[in-house]
Amino acid sequence: MTNATVDTTPPPEFFTSDYLISNIGTPFGIGLAVGYFVKKLFLFGLILFGAAIILLFLSEHYGISTINYDHLQKSTEPFTNSALEFKNFLLVHLSKIPSKGISATTGFFVGLKLG
Repeated sequence: MTNATVDTTPPPEFFTSDYLISNIGTPFGIGLAVGYFVKKLFLFGLILFGAAIILLFLSEHYGISTINYDHLQKSTEPFTNSALEFKNFLLVHLSKIPSKGISATTGFFVGLKLG
């Protein structure tokens, strides 16, 4: 009768602080920072865009220029499309963090919410 050897290595511990920080905490923090920054950058862009539109309306009111509203609406479409592409770009790169993409993506959305 032969005895088979049994592997006696202990299973990995998933609830140790080292594992949780490196696999969940750090990617979440990276995603949180990116999401927070993106929201603040987006809000700053909206402030600048709103100021430009108000200046355009004031210049029309005082007879300095005229506004073609159809052209104005069409000119904003590339900006909205590029903002959506940028969001998708960030989500793709955050989800590429190996085995930690869910944590990073969740951190990104939490950062967007907090920002």
